[in-house]
Amino acid sequence: MKIQLLPSTFDGRGGVSQEQRLTSYLIDDRVAVDAGSLAIGLTPPQRAAVRDVIITHAHMDHVATLPIFIDDLFSSLTEPVRVHAPEEIIFLLERDVFNWSIYPHFFELHNGRTKVLEYVPIRPDEEFAVAHLRMTAVYVNHTVPTVGLIVTDGTSTVVFTSDTAPTDELWETANRRPKIDAVLIEASLPDEMAGFARTTGHLTPATLAEEVCKVRHKDFDVLAVHIKPNHRAEVMRQLAALAHPRVSAMEPGREYNF
Repeated sequence: MKIQLLPSTFDGRGGVSQEQRLTSYLIDDRVAVDAGSLAIGLTPPQRAAVRDVIITHAHMDHVATLPIFIDDLFSSLTEPVRVHAPEEIIFLLERDVFNWSIYPHFFELHNGRTKVLEYVPIRPDEEFAVAHLRMTAVYVNHTVPTVGLIVTDGTSTVVFTSDTAPTDELWETANRRPKIDAVLIEASLPDEMAGFARTTGHLTPATLAEEVCKVRHKDFDVLAVHIKPNHRAEVMRQLAALAHPRVSAMEPGREYNF
């Protein structure tokens, strides 16, 4: 399984910045998880291939460019962009984004060949198929309805925590799998901000380490994501201080293979 954290910011020379302000992942150049940077981080061949987007929650850094992605493709689509999410997240997208005030209600629109947006409700704790992948969504501990994902291609299995404070059900579900190859886990804030992290539903390097200890599998990679740019230096130092040989920060734009 190939996974890329799509870039969301760029340096002064146009290169990919390591700062992550928006969240989108791309699996096997075909399936997206979240859409924060979807419209700005894809290559043209990837943009032509991606028609399935899983939304873990409706916070802006995870959905910001979903309307722009669909808008860019509007006239060329021969099949709809399929947005997979639990019903309550679909409700929030319809109420707060595709509402004719922030952006057109794409669900109602047709380009002459196809509808341009289709919602695919998913049931947490029940496995579902997206393209060649099998996924299970599990509620995690955030300030709005949010799911983490366990994703397998039949050979490799990867856990995406999405945004969460300490949680249990996701790890309990992952522990029932035969193996886990990687965990993509948030580390938004430094340890000094642990109180604020709890209030806002996030992890720090110290709580990341505690969460990883809940996984009973061995020999899996741990990639820290969702590091707030203003605190990146402190978080990176604290991740390094964990001295865990398989913990590192995920690099935007890099392709990881599991």
